[in-house]
Amino acid sequence: MTGWPTPPELRRPRILRQRWLDLTFLHWAVDPADVAHFFPAGTRPDTFEGRTYVGLVPFRMVDTGLPHGPAVPYLGSFLETNVRLYSVDATGRRGVVFLSLDADRLAVVATARAVFGLPYRWARMSHTRDGSHHTYTSTLRWPGVHASSTIGVELGSRLSLGPLEDFLTARWGLHNHRGLYLPNHHPPWILYSAEVTTLNADALFNSVGLAAPGRPPDHVAFSPGVPALFGLPVAR
Repeated sequence: MTGWPTPPELRRPRILRQRWLDLTFLHWAVDPADVAHFFPAGTRPDTFEGRTYVGLVPFRMVDTGLPHGPAVPYLGSFLETNVRLYSVDATGRRGVVFLSLDADRLAVVATARAVFGLPYRWARMSHTRDGSHHTYTSTLRWPGVHASSTIGVELGSRLSLGPLEDFLTARWGLHNHRGLYLPNHHPPWILYSAEVTTLNADALFNSVGLAAPGRPPDHVAFSPGVPALFGLPVAR
């Protein structure tokens, strides 16, 4: 295992806490020039050995709330599937650029779009587990967009984290198109290898302006999850 990169200090006040559970990470290596137009001003594709990555990540979000006190009832737990890219800004902060974040709580979608300027969309979603097999489904309920996805994975053995896993998962914030960076903090991921058993997501990629990859993912991993804290957004 490589040494887990030291995250930047998350300055106070902290504004939000969550737990991200049962995450499947599917990643495709792409030419940075092919996706550069998706990035907010002041950021560019982050690269690993000359390539950047498109990520497809379904998971469960639970226990969302303020840093202290009880989680928000009902709305604090939901399913999410996001399509993401990996960014770096002029100050060297590495982050994530979300092309879509689909969730099954309409109030969450509306709040995240208004407050954080994130491209959340409402969807009908499910997550099931049968032993070591996980299945995620999503069908958009968003005006003017028709897309669905089904993702199935069979878990394998624990992964020894290497430089690529660090590149893909040691991300301490997100860049949005409002010129803001939203920092977060979480402990090191525990990752497992995973084999894709079902992957039907072409329409989901198309819905965000990406061509469907047309090949299996270049990297697949699963994590049982981590707790996360968010700080105040900062201008880039």
